[in-house]
Amino acid sequence: MTFWVLLTVNSVTFGGLLFLLSAGFSLIFGLMRIPNLTHGSMFMAGAYLGATLLAGQLGFSLNFWLAAVVAALAVAALSALMERVLLRRLAGQQLAQVLVTLGVSLMVADICLMVWGGDPISVDNPPGLGGFVRIGAAALPLYRMAVIVIAAVFAIGLWLMLERTRLGAMIRAGVDDPDMARVVGIRVSRLFTIVFALGAGLAAFAGMIGGPILSVYPGLDQDMLPLALVVVILGGTGSIIIGFIYNFGQALLPELAYFVLFLPMVLVLVLRPQGLFGGQVL
Repeated sequence: MTFWVLLTVNSVTFGGLLFLLSAGFSLIFGLMRIPNLTHGSMFMAGAYLGATLLAGQLGFSLNFWLAAVVAALAVAALSALMERVLLRRLAGQQLAQVLVTLGVSLMVADICLMVWGGDPISVDNPPGLGGFVRIGAAALPLYRMAVIVIAAVFAIGLWLMLERTRLGAMIRAGVDDPDMARVVGIRVSRLFTIVFALGAGLAAFAGMIGGPILSVYPGLDQDMLPLALVVVILGGTGSIIIGFIYNFGQALLPELAYFVLFLPMVLVLVLRPQGLFGGQVL
């Protein structure tokens, strides 16, 4: 019984990380129509930068949460610059944009390998969250429970931003009809930059808070990007579903883990292309 409870908690925790990663991906694709293949690299870069700030390798040390925020802001700023300098010049050229984001992703991976080396980096749990909370006979990792709460808070915050704020109204207008949004005075180009930076920052923040669970290693970007794509395709609560499929698949059918993971994506694309829960599919 304890095994199934722990596996369920791990699945929900991983689903929370995937939500933070895929939410930014969905924002960027929904507004800009760019399948941003650098998104996994943003996740990995945030993890590496946060781990470096936490370890004090730059001559000063930050606490865990401040390191996560600073890493997210740094990745968001660099991503905004990339959108302005590169993607803005390729507006409407989706194939060129995909190739550029793929190229940037590969370059980021090489830079991370050159700077941090090929050995995995372990990230310690934040102070006060390294223990366990006991529920019946099961001892659940306190930090994983905290990640679930953080993901839920971000989900509520993003919903409130999109539904209750002026920025959210502009984003929804830009998604529905960008030409009309320009007519009514919305600076869609600036909106593109804000959304691109916000999506990148969410991915980087997820990378750092995922560090104690996943560790940080070369290839982390390539492991996470396909999962984000599957979540976006499933739509709705796809992140939780993929968290369960991924963790239960690895535990019960390790030799078929990726088959079990990507089979639902194939079936959704073939049988329900509008998305499992009515969301838009790539």
